[in-house]
Amino acid sequence: MSHAWFVLADLLGTFAFALSGATASIERRLDLFGVTVVAFLTACGGGIVRDLCLGSTPPVALAEWRYLAVALLACAMSLWSQRLIRRLRHPVLVFDAVGLGFFAVAGAHKALRITGNPEAAVLLGVATAVGGGVLRDVLLNRVPVILQREIYALAALLGAGVQVAGQRAGWAPDWTPWVGAFSCALLRFLAMRRGWRLPLSRRADRATS
Repeated sequence: MSHAWFVLADLLGTFAFALSGATASIERRLDLFGVTVVAFLTACGGGIVRDLCLGSTPPVALAEWRYLAVALLACAMSLWSQRLIRRLRHPVLVFDAVGLGFFAVAGAHKALRITGNPEAAVLLGVATAVGGGVLRDVLLNRVPVILQREIYALAALLGAGVQVAGQRAGWAPDWTPWVGAFSCALLRFLAMRRGWRLPLSRRADRATS
């Protein structure tokens, strides 16, 4: 039963990040093919990087049809629901925050199950969570969110850390991923809401003063 929960978390993250990628592509006025490609890479890029690092080939996002189907569904919904999506102040960041938590716990769970190494599991959980967003921003010629002093990778680190700690401690697998995903998304939403940012280094701070 626990494995099904993590598959669900992975698919929910895929859906949220595909919405993010499609919305950002539409804002950049890409054609339908471009929107679809960016949506899929945003949704599945982090998981592909994780699976290649784990030696799990072919990557699950390429081997199982449901990941492509979920990404295409989210892409279609984004195209048909632009009026509703535009009511959100920062729709790309909102969808990112939701997907970040799901991918952090799903990636950390898979990495810990395969490697048994908690440090590697946390790092690969973070890579799963942030990888798709980095690909999206590079393809759209934007500065990646992870490089903008945003509390983004730190939120993913929290979610992955909660998942690994719970998994190692033997917490109930039916609710551990939801605690980790919620912790990650909550920190990200609070940072967005209150303008929390990571501090500059002393040298960079002097250069800007």
